Amino acid sequence: MSLGSDSSGGLLAAVREPFEGPNTMGNTPAFWLGLTAAVTLLAAMPVLFGYYAAEIGAVFLAYALLGVSLCFIWGYCGILSFGQVAFFGVAGYAFGIVAINVPTLTGLTLGLLAAVAVSTAFAAALGYFMFYGGVRDVYVTILTLVVALVLYTFLGQTAGGEWAIGDARLGGFNGMSGVPDLGVGIGSVGLEIGIVGHYYVTLGALVVTYLGLRALVNSQFGYAMVATREDERRTEMFGYDTTFIKFVVFTIGGAIAGLSGVLFTAQNNYIDPSVFGITAAALPVVWASVGGRTSLIGTIGAALAIQFVDYQLALSGSEWALVLIGSLLVFVILVMPEGVAPRLHEYVVEYRASPDPTPAETPAPGEVHGGDD
Repeated sequence: MSLGSDSSGGLLAAVREPFEGPNTMGNTPAFWLGLTAAVTLLAAMPVLFGYYAAEIGAVFLAYALLGVSLCFIWGYCGILSFGQVAFFGVAGYAFGIVAINVPTLTGLTLGLLAAVAVSTAFAAALGYFMFYGGVRDVYVTILTLVVALVLYTFLGQTAGGEWAIGDARLGGFNGMSGVPDLGVGIGSVGLEIGIVGHYYVTLGALVVTYLGLRALVNSQFGYAMVATREDERRTEMFGYDTTFIKFVVFTIGGAIAGLSGVLFTAQNNYIDPSVFGITAAALPVVWASVGGRTSLIGTIGAALAIQFVDYQLALSGSEWALVLIGSLLVFVILVMPEGVAPRLHEYVVEYRASPDPTPAETPAPGEVHGGDD
């Protein structure tokens, strides 16, 4: 019996090993059990609350994927970017253009692949000119924000009929409407993904991305990322090409943001220039800051929670959503600058390391205790 338990424990440990390491929190069986329970609960949402919950939930999950893209590059490589929404929006528009012009399963599949490829190439081009051009620190933050705002301004001026690519009208501030649902296939063979299916695709993309990034940041490349974040010059002295590391990390972050943009656009069947705006650009920073920029799971939780509260306030007609979000950000930065998840993790570690608060009583002088019979 014990042999079987040992074999089972060894198998589980081997499965968990690639996803655990010093660069991620949650390296215990209890964490993985809790994560499994959370994913199961999210998977049950459409069953428990119906299609409407699936429709709104898919948007929240796409936002969480966008937040993860920033957490990865900022928390683990020290690149604070306001431009994740640029890759998010570019991919959304690219998918819409291809899908509207080729509204078949083949077109939808090509649209998905093309959109992620476009956002990846855009991030690679921007990252190349920034990092190999010597742009560093706060100037990266400023430049990425400028790129997002330039796209916001440009696409807002595309309302005329001449601003169309085939059958796809960019629409200016009115946005691009009529984007088909997501689908995968070739010709007439494939799968059209409806509301509930889209929810599960987005949830699956989020889970796979989370696990993939956990494995990456705990690899040798992940150690080099963190070393670059901590002390770039010293890391270079050890022979690492920190410019290349930042370039690769930034490109991966752009690809993830692009995937989230495709999922967002296909779910809403619509996209407009507001996705590039200053408010949209700031939200991923808020999610990562509140959840913990060095915690992928913390960022996911913060994105889901904050957007849920924002949505509920919008339904009630309240205009205090941004005020509350800003106040939350200020509070977290002042009280727990590392974020909620790292602080909770610190409390858990301290609790486990603390001695037993009720030590065994010591016998009074002269008192004699008999042994066990």
